[in-house]
Amino acid sequence: MKNRIQELRRERKIRQEDLAEAVGVTRQTIISLENGRYNASLVLAHRLARYFDMQIEDVFLFDEEE
Repeated sequence: MKNRIQELRRERKIRQEDLAEAVGVTRQTIISLENGRYNASLVLAHRLARYFDMQIEDVFLFDEEE
């Protein structure tokens, strides 16, 4: 699953550490999400979407063929 976390974070000039702290994960988790090595749980996806004041579908790009 692809996501826009890095793009959204950079647009808003948010450090990985600050985003991680705000949503209750480690910086390593944010790095793994941004690099596509980790898929967020539904709870984490919801926290991230809320943090960016967006819908989950606007942060995470679902490809049904994957």
